[in-house]
Amino acid sequence: MTTTTLAVLVPLLPFLGAAAGLLLGRIAPGFVRPLAVLPSLAALALAAIVAVRQGGEAAIDSATELTPTGSVPVELALHIDGFAALVAVLVAFVATCVQIYSTGYLRDDPRYPSYAALVSLFTSAMLLVVYSGDLIVLLVGWEVMGICSYFLVGHYWETPEARAASIKAFLVTKLGDVPFLIGLFALATDAGSFRIAEVLSTVASGGLHHPTLIALLLLAGVAGKSAQFPLHTWLPDAMAGPTPVSALIHAATMVAAGVYFVARLLPVFEASSAAMVVLAVMAAVTMAGSGLAALAQDDIKRVLAYSTIGQLGYMTGALAVGDRGAAVFHLLSHGAFKALLFLAAGVIIHASGTNSLAAMSRMGNLRARVPDAFWTMTVALLALAAIPPFSGFFSKESVLGAAEHAATGDTAHIPGAAGWIVLVAGLLAALLTAAYATRLWLLAFHGKGVEAPDHGRQPVAMNAVLWVLAVPSLALGGLAYRVLPGWFDGHDLTPTLTTSVLGTGVALVGGIVTYGAWRHTTAFAARAPLGAVAAHPEGDAGLVEAEAIASHTPAYGDVASAPDPADPGRLLLGPLHRHAASGFHLDAVYGALFVRPVLAAASLVRFLDREVVDTYVRGAGTLPRLLGAAVRRAQTGNLQTYVSALLAGTVVLTVAVLLVATGA
Repeated sequence: MTTTTLAVLVPLLPFLGAAAGLLLGRIAPGFVRPLAVLPSLAALALAAIVAVRQGGEAAIDSATELTPTGSVPVELALHIDGFAALVAVLVAFVATCVQIYSTGYLRDDPRYPSYAALVSLFTSAMLLVVYSGDLIVLLVGWEVMGICSYFLVGHYWETPEARAASIKAFLVTKLGDVPFLIGLFALATDAGSFRIAEVLSTVASGGLHHPTLIALLLLAGVAGKSAQFPLHTWLPDAMAGPTPVSALIHAATMVAAGVYFVARLLPVFEASSAAMVVLAVMAAVTMAGSGLAALAQDDIKRVLAYSTIGQLGYMTGALAVGDRGAAVFHLLSHGAFKALLFLAAGVIIHASGTNSLAAMSRMGNLRARVPDAFWTMTVALLALAAIPPFSGFFSKESVLGAAEHAATGDTAHIPGAAGWIVLVAGLLAALLTAAYATRLWLLAFHGKGVEAPDHGRQPVAMNAVLWVLAVPSLALGGLAYRVLPGWFDGHDLTPTLTTSVLGTGVALVGGIVTYGAWRHTTAFAARAPLGAVAAHPEGDAGLVEAEAIASHTPAYGDVASAPDPADPGRLLLGPLHRHAASGFHLDAVYGALFVRPVLAAASLVRFLDREVVDTYVRGAGTLPRLLGAAVRRAQTGNLQTYVSALLAGTVVLTVAVLLVATGA
């Protein structure tokens, strides 16, 4: 087969698996698991072959007109360069791991067939975004991912948290997609084509007439999809979905799409210095704010959610300083260790049996109970904290190195201010990342919380996936900076001395200070009694999570604000902890600025409709109703009444005629 044919099959196979899974889910449930795993596995093999054949050489382009439009044509186009080839391998790899893990995690879930089909459709949509060479086709995959996230986040729709989270994720991302769509049409109008290659050619020749406006419109969609400030608030709430869904969304789909889109169209954004500075500020605020918020969360999945927001901030920061190689490098390494972190969290949720999702303050003796999760999660947290030689060190250092070059004026067409903003925020985020990673590790595996009954060993599929993901989390970075430059436009990914020392130094400081704070709190503060944790029967981890969400009623109200004197985050953040735990009240701000005015306007419209419009409508019907009632009274059915009325009428008519005649 040609490389183009293989590339077409990569997104097509998961799509066919999704369709078959939906059709056969009820009539042949025995085929559901093979239909979930095998298409993703086949797509992974084909994506790897495409990457090997592409080999970092010239991009593979192929197109056929999809439909005549009369103006700007829409084409079914492929554009596979080194970035697309590697990202497709990541997407298929993580999706396959999630599908295999889910066969054990959701083994007793009655809605597993629809879940598995939606995961396959989600995977297909992301692969379409990665390989697409046409903006409209890319938009199709972009929007399909949005609806898949709505259904998957709301998988446990019986619970109000899941329903609210799915609606919030859908609405917030759609809020960004509206200007995004306008930006795509404006870009195609200037370029005269939706083909990405034509758009980039137009930018290179200076034919883009409104670069700043177009870039800012596109950034709104990117901020929504990739959970960047100020449209990031949906992602922490999306943790109400099953944990494997969180792994898929955070590691390889949805949030990665925005970063990948900017990387693909980076020259469009570089055409506007103002847009690059806006992108840098957005990345800086996202990195710093999410790091502080992660340090204050008690739910393990919310910590990882804010972590994802911050790591995506690193990627957008790399793009803000014009280095898409560093951005995609961090996207690849982050995909591996973040998928591992979430899937290990799924094991912990089942093992801890907490009644408030996965409150770390309530965990106890988990290191001995889940050794697979302990060791693999330790590897992933070290990668997250960018400690050498783990993969996160190399990719995060490439971002900091790119920011340093831009700050010192070594990167052409990039404002020096953008470089300094990303560099300072990146170092601060490295400090905070190491702090919350250390805190998570200490509280989850060395905490003194109430010990839940042992629910037995996890299914082999779940533990095996953890070890598979641990390999790239440990080794990807060290191999990638030597092997991947060919796929990254020849960009050198070798760590530089200055940023390596600075980044590793602040990370070590963050980890050591957090460990010291933890020792201080555990030694000199007595833990508040948190009550006994109810036993849960041995069984499906997904059902454990569903019941945990349904019983989200911890002793102190919100999990994030439950007072835990042994939490080092409280000591480190001090009075800032309360604000960081609530995400700096952004939801409340949005509620005051947008939700309440919209609800007030809706109430006004309802009042006007009921009291004004309906009054006129009711009035228009009142007169005919009264006339009808009068006529109805005359129809008595009494013959004497009718004869009397006839005679009276005759008399009246006779008198009237006589009067007229006399007058004449």
